[in-house]
Amino acid sequence: MRNVFYCLLTMLLLASCQNQKSLYSWSKYETTSYDFLKNKDEKSTQKLIESYQAIIEKQEGSRKVVPPGIYADYGFILIQSGKAEQGKAMLQKEVAIYPESKVFVERILKMLDK
Repeated sequence: MRNVFYCLLTMLLLASCQNQKSLYSWSKYETTSYDFLKNKDEKSTQKLIESYQAIIEKQEGSRKVVPPGIYADYGFILIQSGKAEQGKAMLQKEVAIYPESKVFVERILKMLDK
């Protein structure tokens, strides 16, 4: 009886150690965003934009949606890069997927209209 208990306990522990799939996939966002914040040059900006595009195009997380804040951040970078219309479209996508971001996005859009 004791061996059965230990066997079940071991199976339970091993089952709880399975690798869980992340809610979102982030591609190389962490390293490219750090590089951008550190350097803020044309090369780091382009790499960050490519990272956003990779996240948006291929979402492998268990939710299969872009992580919160990615569309907003991408839109803001596009606006800073002189692509205002594309940036505004990304900001609107953020609100469409995450309605709780509406207040934040509206503030950004108001600042742009001034």
